[in-house]
Amino acid sequence: MQRIVAPSMLSADFGHLDRDTRMVDCSAAEWIHIDVMDGIFVPNISFGFPVLKAIRKASAKSLDVHLMIVEPERYVERFVEAGADIVTFHYEAAHDIAGCIGLIRKAGARVGISIKPATPVNVLRDILPLVDMVLIMSVEPGFGGQGFIPEALQKIADLRAIVRKQGLETLIEVDGGISVRNAGEIYAAGADILVAGSSVFGAADPQREILHLLHA
Repeated sequence: MQRIVAPSMLSADFGHLDRDTRMVDCSAAEWIHIDVMDGIFVPNISFGFPVLKAIRKASAKSLDVHLMIVEPERYVERFVEAGADIVTFHYEAAHDIAGCIGLIRKAGARVGISIKPATPVNVLRDILPLVDMVLIMSVEPGFGGQGFIPEALQKIADLRAIVRKQGLETLIEVDGGISVRNAGEIYAAGADILVAGSSVFGAADPQREILHLLHA
């Protein structure tokens, strides 16, 4: 399994977004995580296409775009055009999952699918061969700074077992309440990618914090 840290720009200083993006670009993080919220699927509103384009200009890292929006099929191609390397949409939000996957692939990006804390991993059994990554939410999506939901560890382990049984190389990403205090057990449960927002951007030395997360 890999170890990748994807700092979440939702916790960056929006008044100095270019500065914070360039800081991550110079760090050991391989991905930059960008949360897109529409105020409908989740009770918050965040980034859109112009901000994604600005982040793309400021970084050569892989841009990991997490769509927390209804009807993601309508917008996935535009997010790829704006600079997304990976586009993740929610199982609970898409009317046509296979169609949404096809649109992302056609646009030239890697495909991720995400599930909320209450959604069991078993719903993804038949979808796993079609995607590159699964994002397990370890908090309720919509806001940064929440505490990690302990039950997510079992979901990660269960998903890893399904991935292995199917002989796939599907990446497992985890988002929500992640810090150096729990990163080790999250990796041990089967995660490849950790999304970290508050713990990185709230640290005195964010780049050092990223290294600590990688080696937890």
